[in-house]
Order: sequence, then structure tokens, then C-alpha cells
Amino acid sequence: MALGMAYALVALGFVLALNAAGAVNFAHGDLVVLGGAVAVVIGQSTGLGAPLLLPLVALALGAAGVIAARLAILPLAARPPEATFVATIALAAIIEHGLTVTLGAAPRTAPALAGSGSSDIAGLALGRQPLAIVVVGGILVAGMWFLLERTQVGRRMRAVSSDRHMARAVGIPVGRYITLSLALAGALAGIAGFLLGHQFLVAPTQGAGHMLKAYIAVALGGWGSVPGALLAALGIGFFETFVSAGFGDAWASAALYVGVLVVLAVRPQGLFGEPVGRRA
Repeated sequence: MALGMAYALVALGFVLALNAAGAVNFAHGDLVVLGGAVAVVIGQSTGLGAPLLLPLVALALGAAGVIAARLAILPLAARPPEATFVATIALAAIIEHGLTVTLGAAPRTAPALAGSGSSDIAGLALGRQPLAIVVVGGILVAGMWFLLERTQVGRRMRAVSSDRHMARAVGIPVGRYITLSLALAGALAGIAGFLLGHQFLVAPTQGAGHMLKAYIAVALGGWGSVPGALLAALGIGFFETFVSAGFGDAWASAALYVGVLVVLAVRPQGLFGEPVGRRA
């Protein structure tokens, strides 16, 4: 559940950026790594506990999302999606090499969110750190659902992602809402990097792996579907955990990729997407 919830935050941010920009943000995985690195640096330099670090990481990566929007996405909004692909790949390379130069290539450990040890709940020994990840992730997912479905800001964000030309025609400031979506995507990526950084460490080269997991979750869930991406990310977490426990990490990765190929061969629109021909 903890691994799947962390993946869900990565995938949720990926979908927000995808729907807002109309193109894949290939720097999203490196924003996850950057979030873990920010947690490591601030934690070591200030000694702050994880509950205080969490909002600081969210703010820092939200700002990084705004910078990504201003540098690599908004200036290319009128260009073909390939231009955004190249720009965000360049941004990903800048983040990776910047972290390598400043922090070094050696993996580092992010602070624990809830410390070590376990809690006994209904006869089950549950690790405090995984339990805290599930709780924090669940609160964030619920908060994003409320924002997107129950607020005027969320409705405008969805209108921009659905048809930015029509949104602009009815007076919605499209650039502002694209920037907001990218800021929220960056904040979610940063928190996910913080949550993953304790158990799986923080290394500058992890961005491609995080990006791949988010891409798989979005493809399986249905391209652009927020609920589908969340469910697929949770499924990936369960799948990897159980297959790794039985057969090892290498077999878990191989089986995951084979499963993705099988699912997409049967349902190219993903498990929760609709065929392109049925779209309005």
C-alpha cells in the first residue's frame, strides 16, 4: 500500500501536468528525485523533523513546477507537442546533472516520515513509516479530488485541460491555470520523492525509473484519466511487492513490463479509458 500510494502521487502529478500542457512532461521523474534531494539537504542542514519538512518540500517543488511551466511548457504552447518533449527532456537532464554536481552520485537517505518501528493494529504489526506514507498519500489524493471536483478552481483547471481554446473564449486565464496545474504536479512529485527517499534512497539517476512507473500507470489507467492512473499506480505497487517477495526484483520488473504489453494489446485505451472513437 505504501509503495502504491507513493506511485499514485507520482502518477497523479504526471496526469495533472499531461492534461494541462497537452504533452508529456519528461522532467516529472526528475522532479520526484529533486523532492527527495531537497528533503535530504534541508533535513541535514536544519535538523527539522519530517512533519515540518513536508510542507517545505511541497513549496520548493511547487516553485520548481512553476519554473518548468515558464521555461519549457508555456513558451511552446502553440508549437507541436514534440517541442515540449524536447524541452522537458532537456530540463530533466539539467536537473539530473545539477544534482550529480552538487550532491554527488552516491545515494542518500531522506528523513523518515514517522520513524522506525511498528504499531500493533488489530493484531497486525504495521511499520510506522509505511503507515504514515499511506495516511499522507490518502489525504493528498482526497484533497486533490476535492479540489478538482468540488471547487471553482478545479473546474477551471479541468476546463483548460479539456479545451484550452474554449476556456480562453469564456474568459478563463489559461496560462495561469496551466501554471497552477504544473505547480501542483511539482508539489506532488516532490512529496512522493520525499516519501520514497527513505526506503529507496535518493540518487540523481532515479528520475527515468520514476518517469517510467508514472508513464506505465497512466497508460494502464487510461491516458489522461486521474482515477485510472491512481488505481493503476496502486496496482503496480501491489504487483511489485508480491512478485519481488516471491521471485526477486528483476523478475518483478520483467513481469510488470510483460503485463503492460498484454493489457495494452487487449485494451489499447487502458483499463479505465474509453476508445478514441467514442470521445466527444
